[in-house]
Amino acid sequence: MTEVTVLVLYGFLVIVTLLLQATGAMTQLGMGYLLGSRDEGRTVEGIAARLERALNNSITAMVLFAPAVLLVVVTDSSNNQTVLAAQAFLIARLVYLPSYAFGITGIRSLAWTTGLLATALMYFQVL
Repeated sequence: MTEVTVLVLYGFLVIVTLLLQATGAMTQLGMGYLLGSRDEGRTVEGIAARLERALNNSITAMVLFAPAVLLVVVTDSSNNQTVLAAQAFLIARLVYLPSYAFGITGIRSLAWTTGLLATALMYFQVL
């Protein structure tokens, strides 16, 4: 598996997160509200709210991870460490999503930290 393949798989995970979050919001807020202008500020609660925060965090992680992958490819810096780092990132994010959704804070924080460190390692490999 290459770093680019991991990036594509992570893109799919973000899409799944978006769909789960939208489904939760639709359940709590109703389709009419979501299709409207949303001038009236409503919020979701529980798992739907945690999925919303997880989605925001996943997008932030993508903003950091995607350039790391692209830099590895463009500079021809791919090696066993960058592939392993990319795989660790993906596994960490796969653990992060359900642990955030179900409120498992210790595991969530460990997964977040693992993903961030894996991304940083990829940047260091480009130097």
